[in-house]
Amino acid sequence: MNDYPKDIYTEAEPDVNTLANLGPLAPMAGIWQGSRGVDVNPKADGPETDPYIEHYELQPIDAQTNGPQLFYGLRYHTRIVQPDEVETFHDQVGYWLWEPATQTVMLTLSIPRGQTVMAVGKAAPDAKMFTLKAERGSTVNGILSNPFLEHAFRTESYTINVKINDDGTWSYAQDTVLTIPDIDKPFHHTDHNTLHKIGEPTPNPTALAAAKEAAE
Repeated sequence: MNDYPKDIYTEAEPDVNTLANLGPLAPMAGIWQGSRGVDVNPKADGPETDPYIEHYELQPIDAQTNGPQLFYGLRYHTRIVQPDEVETFHDQVGYWLWEPATQTVMLTLSIPRGQTVMAVGKAAPDAKMFTLKAERGSTVNGILSNPFLEHAFRTESYTINVKINDDGTWSYAQDTVLTIPDIDKPFHHTDHNTLHKIGEPTPNPTALAAAKEAAE
């Protein structure tokens, strides 16, 4: 049972500086490039392995509250292409969120094929590795798909493992488990990449305003 306060309306008082309060997400803030991604996906003739190149931008947002609940987070957009191609191979937007009070990390993601996911996991504030999971049918870390995907490529679960590397890069490995009508066992659609920083993050609006006021 969750230990929620009786007062569900009074809002928490956040720090204006999101970059200083991101816990394990702090090393991920910024603009990143990954050129050695590998995607294993289902095709009629069997699994296909595709290399990919990724541009991943994560920018801090102002702290968010649900009454006493407090999140610090990063808004992100990742765009993936195959080598020497222009057409988008994968496009994804959402938020990475950190809840300090419960040491919880959340990932929301939406893709323009009609699917939305929220994955959740626990991590220490200084964690260098953490895992988030979503399950079909859950109301708190669930998966929603359009009718065709639910019929033909039903997503049963989604898991992402994140590792913050000592050289300043960060890596992920994700496993999306699918039920496909003509395959008699679950199909593991996997992706992994390592991202190298190519740009620094822009402070969130309230942090910029506070810095401007302090300078005047």
